[in-house]
Amino acid sequence: KSHQKHLEWTPQRLLNWGERIGTATCSIIRHLLESKPHPEMGYRSCLGVFSLAKRYGEDRLEAACARALIIGSPRRKAVQSILEAGLDRHADLFAADTTPLPAHENVRGPDYYH
Repeated sequence: KSHQKHLEWTPQRLLNWGERIGTATCSIIRHLLESKPHPEMGYRSCLGVFSLAKRYGEDRLEAACARALIIGSPRRKAVQSILEAGLDRHADLFAADTTPLPAHENVRGPDYYH
């Protein structure tokens, strides 16, 4: 019976589930499936990501997945660490710094490098 239940799980089903949560979550799921020699080898990691939605909620999971993609670490463990540390709630850390450069003779500016 467990083998029959396993046949119900397909990569497309996991991708659809991820897409329902959000695009970042779907990207993480896609990476987990494609980074293994066989997609089935990534099922446990994918289900681990989805289990985080039960604990932290889908909105937080999506934010954590987006952050994991930004930092270049699309893995379940990274998403879990982001959620545990509450870093998914600090999206402003990746905002562009708009502080102007100070006027100083050693500051060359972008035109210097052309």
